[in-house]
Amino acid sequence: MDANDKYACAELIQAWGLYRDQGKWPQLLATFVPEGQISVSWFSGGFREFVAHCRQSFEAGQRSKHQIFPSCVRIARERALAETSIVILVRQTISGVLADLTSYARFLDRLERRDGRWAIVERTAVYERDRFDRVEPSQSFHKLFAVSELSAYPEAYRYMAARLKSAGRALAPVVHYDGAPHTAQLCARYEAWLGDG
Repeated sequence: MDANDKYACAELIQAWGLYRDQGKWPQLLATFVPEGQISVSWFSGGFREFVAHCRQSFEAGQRSKHQIFPSCVRIARERALAETSIVILVRQTISGVLADLTSYARFLDRLERRDGRWAIVERTAVYERDRFDRVEPSQSFHKLFAVSELSAYPEAYRYMAARLKSAGRALAPVVHYDGAPHTAQLCARYEAWLGDG
């Protein structure tokens, strides 16, 4: 039944956030098919490798929170597309300043039903806007931006990029955001895949 399938896909997307943020690695791995792919600001590649990186960061004490809103799910037989608004919250000390990053984005997911169970085949984060706020009063906060080349990054993920750079991490080779030609091509590919289902 279509409504049950939509619910199962939406529940899976919600569960992904809980498992990711709480460090429930076996359950997180089960949300994707074995050959699943994921593209976010800091990683693009196989989901198993993504989970290994997440686990390493988690064990080092780094935490983030994914607030996941209700999903819009479309079903075509054994395939589904889901679009889900999210907010990513990260607290990090940068150059001695405790700061919060808030990133607004969407997950675009391709899902398949295999052996009666839905799982994610491919996930791409599409970034919309972000902000960076100090947690406590600090004279040094404004200096963080004086030394950063923020204009080098698209506005949709400017502060996320600066946070990653300050932590010595690289951006993924392709980061998706609204209005980018490569993001329009990605959406067209997803639509064609659903139509072929």
